[in-house]
Amino acid sequence: MPDQDLGIYGEQLVENWLINQGWDILYRRWHCRWGELDIVAQGYNAQGGKLSSQMLTFVEVKTRSRGNWDLDGLLSITPAKQRKLWTSARLFLTRHPHLAQLPCRIDVALVSCHTTKPQAGSSHLELPDGKRYLVLQDYLVNAIAG
Repeated sequence: MPDQDLGIYGEQLVENWLINQGWDILYRRWHCRWGELDIVAQGYNAQGGKLSSQMLTFVEVKTRSRGNWDLDGLLSITPAKQRKLWTSARLFLTRHPHLAQLPCRIDVALVSCHTTKPQAGSSHLELPDGKRYLVLQDYLVNAIAG
């Protein structure tokens, strides 16, 4: 399976997880000249369990196979990549002004590929080959400061 397909399945896993968390998915793979936003979601941000406010999150999904060299994709979020993500997010907001008043953040989802079935209760997706599984290793809220 090509890496691009693996990435698409990783995005699907994260999208499913976000929906289960109460987020509405507005866009997947939103493109502009500066890059791509993997997932754009709208939902509520609970603050300390007391208050919640509607907001947007731009989610960068990093899907990696076993034996990766970059901490499941975390090291690939370089300062240049961070700037591209914020530039893309700003352009998204100019093209969708009805959403521009909402607070925004950029989250990072780290997805890894395994050959053994994950434990019950973990967020995972079985790949079509039936031999591998994608697992949501970590979801980093507000991982990239603007």
